[in-house]
Amino acid sequence: MIGWVIFFPSFILGFCLIIFSYEGSWLNANVLSIFPSQIFGNNKFFSVISVNLTNTIIGILFIVGCLLVGFTKEKNEDEFIAKIRLSSLLWAVFVNYLLLLIAFIFIYDTAFLSVMIYNMFTVLLIFILRFNYILYRNSKSVSNEK
Repeated sequence: MIGWVIFFPSFILGFCLIIFSYEGSWLNANVLSIFPSQIFGNNKFFSVISVNLTNTIIGILFIVGCLLVGFTKEKNEDEFIAKIRLSSLLWAVFVNYLLLLIAFIFIYDTAFLSVMIYNMFTVLLIFILRFNYILYRNSKSVSNEK
């Protein structure tokens, strides 16, 4: 339940961030960066940089929410649920890399960088969607047999 409470708001906020590109100025902060790489600047290890934390906070909340939703034990966790979980994870990795191959073929320049950023989240998202769909489909078939 906690995972869903974290997942849905972070998904909606992330979607709004993509569409409207709004970064709250109140989330500007100086942070320690291990390697603050700039394309044409000085690259120093372990330095303090000024950044907006909107993307960071939404990304962390999304990942934590997805991990809690995807990998929290079910009420009736058994071998069948474990098999569904494993097959959903395998399926999500295959679909994710198929999408990545398509992106390598058809998307270039800075748009490809955006695809790679979103690609970090797609494995968990596809896994959650497929896992819950299979659980829903199996619960319907069990209730129809009764």
